[in-house]
Amino acid sequence: MAGRLAVVGAGLMGSGIAQVAAQAGWDVTMRDVTPEALARGYEAIRGSLDRFVAKGTVTAEDAEAALGRIRTTGELDAAADADIVVEAVFERLDVKQDVFRDLDRLCKDSAVLATNTSAIPITQIAVVTQRPESVVGTHFFSPVPMMKLCELVRGYKTSDETLATAKAFAEGIGKTTITVNRDVAGFVTTRLISALVVEAVKLVENGVVSPEDLDIACRLGFGHPMGPLATTDLTGVDVLLHATRNIYADTADEKFFPPELLQRMVAAGDLGRKSGKGFYSY
Repeated sequence: MAGRLAVVGAGLMGSGIAQVAAQAGWDVTMRDVTPEALARGYEAIRGSLDRFVAKGTVTAEDAEAALGRIRTTGELDAAADADIVVEAVFERLDVKQDVFRDLDRLCKDSAVLATNTSAIPITQIAVVTQRPESVVGTHFFSPVPMMKLCELVRGYKTSDETLATAKAFAEGIGKTTITVNRDVAGFVTTRLISALVVEAVKLVENGVVSPEDLDIACRLGFGHPMGPLATTDLTGVDVLLHATRNIYADTADEKFFPPELLQRMVAAGDLGRKSGKGFYSY
């Protein structure tokens, strides 16, 4: 299965999705609102492919061919002929709804409209369209070229056909999928990591343990490749804060209420690896 893919958003997730799809033979249009964002996204793809070539896992010819299948644009109209659209913009409901209103107007009737949200219920995004049966969650993991998992999330009105198309797409670009049958906030993976991160931050905040020792405990005690706080720094402290807030807003479950330390870190700009400091210094 390969066809035309539009990726809305050229950040870490969007560029990663564009890369793996292009490597799998899809013709990809990557859209963002500024030329600078598009240039950064395209260079991130080139850098990622160069690293694969250096490791010998991708040939130089295949890397160039993949780059040749990606074009960038500032116009959302470019999604009009896409078979599948994957939205990968900022993790805020109103921002995503604005994108989906436009996609609903622009895209062909047969297009699958997917969102890469990690925590927002699909139904809340789909409701702004006239085709909620065509909207589905495709939650990829960062960094997309390395991580094998994709959570497929069914909204309240997502059709079996849409889910099957999303599954074929994700598996066709090399991912293993799980199906989330009900779009509870946070789905499966974000719900689990959010609960773990909230408790981890509370333990650090209350002086029970250092970030380093907490992560050691999870790595050696539970077999986690990374501890939850190192994972938060990698993902983005702000991303985890938004996720916990979204889940708490939907559930009113106290275990997801973001601790004060998490909120203060984001307010101060300590966002993890991307800012040079989070729970660790980089």
